[in-house]
Amino acid sequence: MQKRNLFFSCEKVTVTLLRMAIGWHFLYEGAVKIMIDGWSSQPYLANTSGFFSPFYHWLASSPAIDLIDWMNIIGLILIGLALFMGIFIRFSAAVGALLLILYYFAYPPFGMSLSSISRESHLFIVDTLLLESIALIFIIFYRNKGYGIDHLLGYWRKRNKSVETETVDSRRKAIKDLVSLPLLGLMGWGAWQNERRHGVDVMSGATITVNRLDLSELKGALPCGKIGKHEISRLVLGGNLIGGWAHARDLLYVSPLSKAYNTERKIYETLKLAEAAGINTINIGFPSNNLLQKYKKVTGSKLKVITQISADVRDDSKLFDNMYQAINFGVDIIQIQGNWVDWMVRDRLIERIGRLLNKIREEGFTAGLGAHTVDSLIACRDAGIIPDYYMKTMHHDNYWSAHPKENRVPFEVDGESHLDHNKFHDNLFCLFPERTIEFVRSATVPVMGFKVLAAGAIQPEDGFKWAFENGADFICVGMFDFQIVNDVNICLDTLAAVEKEKIRKRQWF
Repeated sequence: MQKRNLFFSCEKVTVTLLRMAIGWHFLYEGAVKIMIDGWSSQPYLANTSGFFSPFYHWLASSPAIDLIDWMNIIGLILIGLALFMGIFIRFSAAVGALLLILYYFAYPPFGMSLSSISRESHLFIVDTLLLESIALIFIIFYRNKGYGIDHLLGYWRKRNKSVETETVDSRRKAIKDLVSLPLLGLMGWGAWQNERRHGVDVMSGATITVNRLDLSELKGALPCGKIGKHEISRLVLGGNLIGGWAHARDLLYVSPLSKAYNTERKIYETLKLAEAAGINTINIGFPSNNLLQKYKKVTGSKLKVITQISADVRDDSKLFDNMYQAINFGVDIIQIQGNWVDWMVRDRLIERIGRLLNKIREEGFTAGLGAHTVDSLIACRDAGIIPDYYMKTMHHDNYWSAHPKENRVPFEVDGESHLDHNKFHDNLFCLFPERTIEFVRSATVPVMGFKVLAAGAIQPEDGFKWAFENGADFICVGMFDFQIVNDVNICLDTLAAVEKEKIRKRQWF
């Protein structure tokens, strides 16, 4: 009998602790939302991407969003108090489970929204919201609701013992069932002291928002052009920052810093933000193919992938290996990487470039030709090797770290970095801007300009205008997530200005 009583006592304590822990989570989340000036659920609702997103978007655009916010806050607080103190347990657990399920399907941990979860860590399908909702459903149907005010009131209604025994038992019951009140006071006081000392907890659900918040600031839709059979946005996402190649001159920490910032989850968020902002294409180095393939499979993304391939100049039998690997990754467009084109022209292996372009086309793919040194593209053109589009570094040299013209040597990009300030040191990518402009003006296929900001040395307003004005049909720009919306707006403004002022020196291809 004693063992049985001990079991029931442990059972009650366990259920009580579970119920109170979930209750405190509800209560705290509701209280934090009150403490944040101007808090609104609008960004959270507006940026959902699950299959119920139309419902959440409708709520976000509702004129009654303020009422929705207060209903959310009051609901969280009342559910939290009821669960913590054990009042109307079945009802509060049911309403709490329903609310958690609504949160869960706003950003379900699968499909398109897997990469934009704005809460704490999760596993595929299972996250804390799902676990808490299952726990509340368990509480609804489990016969033992633990200690609390409901239990105490039920006991008093059913008492049928002597007055003396009633008094003793009632006191014992009251102590157990009301123990949550001093605990609530103690935890509330601790949270209040923490808020006074450190401010609002930045890791609460009320303070974490997804990075698509500023999409509302977009000025319009990006225009597109065609490369082969593909509709490409005029602004293309570059892959260097995602891959960790920052071209930071002699700042050794920048590339590791960009890699540390761009975790796989952050890269997914960046790609989704870019797509939502109207950028429909990314140009990547070959090592990033694994990640892009995974991203597209996980999210169902339609992002077009231009992949840069190498050409093994040491072994002619391996010339097409990288191309076939790219095809197996499911890429959309294949481009011979600029440094390989430069090296093959420099080493007088230009016929390999023609063979590789022809093989890409034989496989049914649009074939691009990249270069850092304009001499490479001129040599290919003069040899009758014309791609479906060119990918050329396009930026002026009017910035501090550009070394003098008289010291520039063709093909030095991706070559030796000199300690002499007057020579190349990962600092200049369009070595001869005037010759590049001349070549681009004569090109009869589309031109995608890249490194248009000289790896961060030129302001976007300046670099974008220079590239479009001088003949680029598309520009490829490496962007962190927090730069995307601003860069899209700058691109829109630049394209409008170029058209209005009629300053473009080449027709659009």
